[in-house]
Amino acid sequence: MSAPAQAPPPASSPVSSPVSSPVSSRRAWYAVGVLTLAYAVAFVDRQILAMMVEPIRRDLQIGDFAVSLLLGLAFAAFYTVLGVPIARIADRSNRRNLIAAGILLWSLATAACGLARNYAQLFLARMSVGIGEAVLSPAALSLITDSFPRARLARAIAVYSIGMSTGGGIATLLGALLLPQILAAGTVSVPLAGEVRPWQAVFFLVGLPGLVVAALMLSVREPPRGASRGAGGLPLATVFDYLRRQRRAVLGHFLGMSVLTIMGYGVGYWIPSFFLRSYSLSPEAAREYLFAYGILSTLIGAGGIALGGWYADRCQRRRSDGYLSAVLLGVVLLVPGYALFPLMPTPELALALLALGVLGGSIPAAGGAAALMLLAPGRMRAQLSALYYLTLNLLGLGLGPSLVAALTEFVFRDPAKLRWSIAIVALSAGACAALTLASIRPAFRRAVAAAGEFDAQAAGRTTNSSAQVSAPRFSQE
Repeated sequence: MSAPAQAPPPASSPVSSPVSSPVSSRRAWYAVGVLTLAYAVAFVDRQILAMMVEPIRRDLQIGDFAVSLLLGLAFAAFYTVLGVPIARIADRSNRRNLIAAGILLWSLATAACGLARNYAQLFLARMSVGIGEAVLSPAALSLITDSFPRARLARAIAVYSIGMSTGGGIATLLGALLLPQILAAGTVSVPLAGEVRPWQAVFFLVGLPGLVVAALMLSVREPPRGASRGAGGLPLATVFDYLRRQRRAVLGHFLGMSVLTIMGYGVGYWIPSFFLRSYSLSPEAAREYLFAYGILSTLIGAGGIALGGWYADRCQRRRSDGYLSAVLLGVVLLVPGYALFPLMPTPELALALLALGVLGGSIPAAGGAAALMLLAPGRMRAQLSALYYLTLNLLGLGLGPSLVAALTEFVFRDPAKLRWSIAIVALSAGACAALTLASIRPAFRRAVAAAGEFDAQAAGRTTNSSAQVSAPRFSQE
């Protein structure tokens, strides 16, 4: 363990504060509230498919691995590829309007999943959901960072991140409550679409309410950009030059959080199927446990994120790598929870271990994103965020569900062995994430200092409005 580093500069200094013009607290928290609602809707639309794995497998006559591609790769393909160009737009244009357009697109695409008549059409619709959701987090994190001083940044991001656990929990609750009734009703008649399968109707129910959230987003005010006020985004070459110079901290953070996400998505997306396939439960009994898991995920997840945001800010006030300390605490709780719950002899014990895993998995949400904001100079926050989410989702979302499915279908060759696939992926990914994040702490402290130096130099430069923005010099590791 490295020695404690010097505390970060006070919030009043230009380096430490992400905002150079004041944003009223009420306006800032209102923006966070709307963005949190948007994030919750995004996760409902993203994760509702996991609740319908079994009827989709049956109706489309596909196996676990094909389903895993719908859960992960189909969504992640454009979500990751388009993140960087969208973030460049976010660094140069109105982030509020961009987010509203993204919400509109992914909501319509989710509803379009209900029109899919075969596997290829459902795959394409899921890709379109990913295109819309690619807009949200890079632009939202940049907007939040320009609305709050550093001393409250992790807490603001924690509130935003509550949308993740809330949305995932709501998706589970909707699946447990609505799906049995819709399945029992047989085919459903939908206006303009005609007769559809029960699982298709669910996509209409969860997709269309997002249109209201898109309209609500237009009531948020765009804040002034912190160190980059009025300057526009930096050239992409500058972003990659920064990555090269601070590669150990930045890429180590990307990799560690991505492997952690492999565990999150790889385990989380298969929990509904785990209860349906394990313990010889009837479908009705399995859904009762899923309902309990949905409540647990919503309440403990939201509480854990709020606690994690408070703890992360507290750690960061004491040492400049405090956000990483908060993330590592979450990993310590997450790994045993997610690795051991599928091996429990009863569903009650599985739920108890899942509670530990959900708590551990929620704590890194705010600290990981806040750590990224410290690593990123002001004028490249959205672009660096997009690269972060590209890595996070290409590995975590693209690989996580498919790793579990591949072990189940091609190694164990038995759907009932899903529990062993979950345990193996959780233990392997969790150990790798912990080792990676713990090893980069000294480099992280140096990179935070370099980002502050970059912003201080940027704030002192004068640029012609028609000239291309050049990069201030910054220190190398």
